Amino acid sequence: MWARVLLHLCALSCGSYANYYSVVHLRMPVLSHQNEKAASLGGAQYLTSWNMCLQSLYFTICVLNDIAGSNEIAPKNPPLIRRIKDYMLCTVAFPVSMFVGLTFWGLYAIDRELVFPKALDPYFPSWLNHVMHTNIMIFIVLEMVLSFRKYPTRGNGTGGLTAFMCVYLVWTFIIYFYSGAWVYPVLEVLNWGQRAIFFIVLLLFVNSLYFVGEFVNKTIWGKELRQLERAGSHKRSN
Repeated sequence: MWARVLLHLCALSCGSYANYYSVVHLRMPVLSHQNEKAASLGGAQYLTSWNMCLQSLYFTICVLNDIAGSNEIAPKNPPLIRRIKDYMLCTVAFPVSMFVGLTFWGLYAIDRELVFPKALDPYFPSWLNHVMHTNIMIFIVLEMVLSFRKYPTRGNGTGGLTAFMCVYLVWTFIIYFYSGAWVYPVLEVLNWGQRAIFFIVLLLFVNSLYFVGEFVNKTIWGKELRQLERAGSHKRSN
């Protein structure tokens, strides 16, 4: 389907350019909640940047699958690239993108200083902000609509997502103990107990987005999924 291929190329181009611009051209000031050590890490400290790399990797795999893999509903022997693509979409690409976009704009609406201080406006282009926090949701929702996949078991799916988020959480603590500064200003105004609750709530929220993706997938591709289930039941009965 040409629309699917066009989406993959467009998403990959946008994500790749955003990553390039962030590394080569973006020069951020030291913010009030930071110090020189924290600022020296640049975008590597933010989940937004992790997600942009994740999205670029995912849509690279999509393009490779378009070229050398398979986009059939039920290929007899799914290529490895197709299996990786489907697993990544379900476990990290969809929930993490939606998490980044929803939490960013939600906190931005409450108090932008908690996530994107006004001091960044002269340094951080508005188009880059939308590529990193808005386009990611649009592209991944379109991908859900245009590409079929069967979700893994919930244990495998939520396990992969939780592992990814825990790795990032550990990274957040490494940065804090290395630099003495929290990645996000919102963490500065919380005590340790409140931070623990904050992290748990966010972990529950991102896992709830996994189930949202599963529901959306069933809603869009329900007919095809039922056909696969009947075919699988027929094979087992024989």
